Amino acid sequence: MPRRGSGSARTRFARTGSRRRAALAGGGALAALVGATALATAGGPANAATASQGPQPHRAPRSVYYLALGDSLAQGVQPATPPLASGVTLGESIETDAGYANDLYTHYARAFHGALQLVKLGCPGETTTSMLTGAGSPCSYPQGSQLAAALAFIKAHPGQVKLITIDIGANDVDGCLTGGTISESCVEGGLASVEQDLPLILGALRDAAPHTTIAGMNLYDPFLADYFTGPAGQAAATESVTLDGDLNQIIAAADRALDVKTADVADAFSTTDFTDTATLPGVGTVPLNVANICDWTWMCAPSPVGPNIHANATGYEVIAGAFEQAIGEFPGHDR
Repeated sequence: MPRRGSGSARTRFARTGSRRRAALAGGGALAALVGATALATAGGPANAATASQGPQPHRAPRSVYYLALGDSLAQGVQPATPPLASGVTLGESIETDAGYANDLYTHYARAFHGALQLVKLGCPGETTTSMLTGAGSPCSYPQGSQLAAALAFIKAHPGQVKLITIDIGANDVDGCLTGGTISESCVEGGLASVEQDLPLILGALRDAAPHTTIAGMNLYDPFLADYFTGPAGQAAATESVTLDGDLNQIIAAADRALDVKTADVADAFSTTDFTDTATLPGVGTVPLNVANICDWTWMCAPSPVGPNIHANATGYEVIAGAFEQAIGEFPGHDR
């Protein structure tokens, strides 16, 4: 299970965002959930007297929030590389601040003039079922589940949650491919879980935040890296793309039904493109989708850093770009 930063709450606030911080040796510290303070305004004659004294000190804008939900991608998980923090081993999966949520925060923060805060509630290893119910979740939330924690945060900050992103569903099926073989029964069960649970998750979020921009993402296919293991691996890689497409169709349908935008990460990674080619140093010419998986994830990295299904910093930027294309630009925010 990926290592987390210190702290008891399953969240992190970010006030500044750097795309490539040197945090691959450790996730940032987790902060406790904090309620935004309301600015009190005095009324009556006192206001008039104060106004007569000239311009008043600038008041800080009201805090607004970007809520990042989902699995390990929402936490920017990557394998640890040198320099290693104390107690962290080479290749250990750790939470970082070089994930797509941090990139999106950096992109959109300027539209809110310093008022935007990033809150990460994602859980590495989360499935749609564990996110919905808390049962089997690798993470602990005071409210019982990641979804319940998100709903509690939205309720505690009415009108202040301006953006919600979510990536979920990969862990429902990732375990279905082992040793170059795909378990059809495992796939069927995983897809059924996503098809049942995801609309419930998105529906609850939409009901709680009817005016908030919500964006989900479809998924790239890390198992394209099996292409390098010979004919059987190439057949498994091709089959895995079909599985990825089936899962992405379920995600797209749920998004459409609940007015959730879909970041087309699969297309950004050219997931289905076995026709076009690219050159990998030390390897040669390979299909474009295979090259992208090697360039943008840790699947082709040598042991013990790889193979690791998570995006690297460049890959997270590609994911963020797909979100930005789906979301568009914010018109600003209410003070």
